[in-house]
Amino acid sequence: MPIILRLDRIMADRKMSLNELSEKVGVANVNLSKLKNGRVSAIRFSTLEAICDVLDCQPGDILEYERNRE
Repeated sequence: MPIILRLDRIMADRKMSLNELSEKVGVANVNLSKLKNGRVSAIRFSTLEAICDVLDCQPGDILEYERNRE
């Protein structure tokens, strides 16, 4: 998939656990875990907004587009 998720890196930079982020964002731990591990095909803008607010980052810090090289 050409979209790369960098949530784990941002969380590590902020020294925030998945449980702590889950509580502050109001999203189930299992759903954030799937997001962190790249096992999702979509994310709601409201969820992305809440994550960015809690982690004090921009969406581009979490999501990265990598063009397929063929």
